[in-house]
Amino acid sequence: MPQHQFIRFALTLSYDQYLKVYQGMAKNVSVVADDGRRIAFPAGKVQIFLTNQGINGYFEMELTPENKFVSIKKLN
Repeated sequence: MPQHQFIRFALTLSYDQYLKVYQGMAKNVSVVADDGRRIAFPAGKVQIFLTNQGINGYFEMELTPENKFVSIKKLN
């Protein structure tokens, strides 16, 4: 039985860069994961991590075997 996959990546976006989401100029975030894969996901998935400085940190995303989003968390 296939298991969920966990993808780790670093993400640094300035507040102004994330503002493009609200302006309708951007809808997705694209990053290179630790394993070398380029992944893209809806920018809204990381909105909860937005501060006055933007989004900066190391994250882990959980996906189902069918690549459906389950969760994302910020790692220490």
